[in-house]
Amino acid sequence: MVSSPSKTPMRIWTKDGETLQTRPVAHEVPVVFEYNCVTFAVMMASPSDLIDYSYGFSLTEGIIDKPSDIIYAQIKEAPKGKVAAIEINARAFHRLEKYNRKLSGRTGCGLCGVEKLEQAIIPLEKVVSDLKVAPKTVHTAMQNIKSHQVLNKETGALHAAAFVNTDGEITAIREDVGRHNALDKLIGHMMQNDIDPAKGFVLITSRCSFEMVQK
Repeated sequence: MVSSPSKTPMRIWTKDGETLQTRPVAHEVPVVFEYNCVTFAVMMASPSDLIDYSYGFSLTEGIIDKPSDIIYAQIKEAPKGKVAAIEINARAFHRLEKYNRKLSGRTGCGLCGVEKLEQAIIPLEKVVSDLKVAPKTVHTAMQNIKSHQVLNKETGALHAAAFVNTDGEITAIREDVGRHNALDKLIGHMMQNDIDPAKGFVLITSRCSFEMVQK
């Protein structure tokens, strides 16, 4: 679900002087992740597609392995933000208890809150794929991604993560003020809709730092 930007009065300065205008401003709110009624993390994020965010964040944080590990997820209103209330199965919750990571008030940083170096640099499985994508396909998708960014068109303040098929067609996109959040939302959407990530590639509007690759 896309959350419409708020209309905010603001003072604009140009070479011709000062004017008052009302412009759309991107939302950013605290999102509390609760697993089986236990608070795990507080993230700053755009309040759209939060069910997708719940699934993607749970996977990329290593809490779950597959969508069925989540029994249900719902978004609740809180006085100053949102609560992602997630019920996970016993195996995933046992893993979570051993993990014991605490994130507090961060804007989608992929490493904020880790307590040990081993949590920051995670051994990854080798990716084996025969997928080949022509440079022209990537370039075309890069040119087209802005036209799919509904929220960014209004505010100019959101990152996006998009899934692109081998023909260069953008088939899914998610937006957020935080680039890590946008990618988590996209991953969560793909998980829930059985979209095979091996049938294409991910395009992001930001730098692709190593923790983004880990996701």
